[in-house]
Amino acid sequence: MAIEKEVLDQLLAGHDPQDVFGRGGLVDELKKALSERILKAEIDDHLTEESAAGESNHRNGYSSKSVLTGTSKMTLSIPRDRAGRFDPKLIAKYQRRFPDFDDKIISMYARGMTVREIRGHLEELYGIEVSPDLISAVTDAVLEEVAEWQNRPLDACYPLVFFDAIRVKIRDEGFVRNKAIYIALGILADGTKEILGLWIEQTEGAKFWLRVMNELKNRGLSDILIAVVDGLKGFPEAINAVFHRPPCKPASST
Repeated sequence: MAIEKEVLDQLLAGHDPQDVFGRGGLVDELKKALSERILKAEIDDHLTEESAAGESNHRNGYSSKSVLTGTSKMTLSIPRDRAGRFDPKLIAKYQRRFPDFDDKIISMYARGMTVREIRGHLEELYGIEVSPDLISAVTDAVLEEVAEWQNRPLDACYPLVFFDAIRVKIRDEGFVRNKAIYIALGILADGTKEILGLWIEQTEGAKFWLRVMNELKNRGLSDILIAVVDGLKGFPEAINAVFHRPPCKPASST
């Protein structure tokens, strides 16, 4: 349901348009107000359920709690119950972040920072302590998603596939090293680009690319119309050894 124009006009009245989306601006104010309104609704529902179950319980004021959001650090007034059994669903008792905070941990991990460096960076930047277990849990979840992506099924035929490598700096055993990431970029009949896979290998050779071709075939790729490769000796032989069928007819883009 769309927000009525009159409500938006009231919200924007007196606010500098440049500051609406900035830190501490209107969007952050709305996020805080909505969060506290949800928390009040949650404790009302909690007390109603306990009363129906014959439990004696009442409100017991508020506690202040700082949490991290996608744009800033936000202080919420968390309602309390006398029995101490209320655990909000929006922001749990021991939770100090909203879900999008995971992205910040992941981005630092992707830049090669260690768990200890990430923890120190978060404490310095946000003034909040994050346990190593939390950081490890987030990065482990990312690795699971990466593994699923690496093994996802592929289309049966790609009209055009580029095989190449890019050089990047990667942290390895405490040192930053230059490594090659090998990439297979497929082009569909409608022009859509799709990364078929990424591989890190110490040395490039025909045996490595033969393994890549077999992996792509095992994920459902049965043929390539045109493969664009560099001048590595044995590369064409590796492709032909796996995709030896007559060229496929790509599906129409219409």
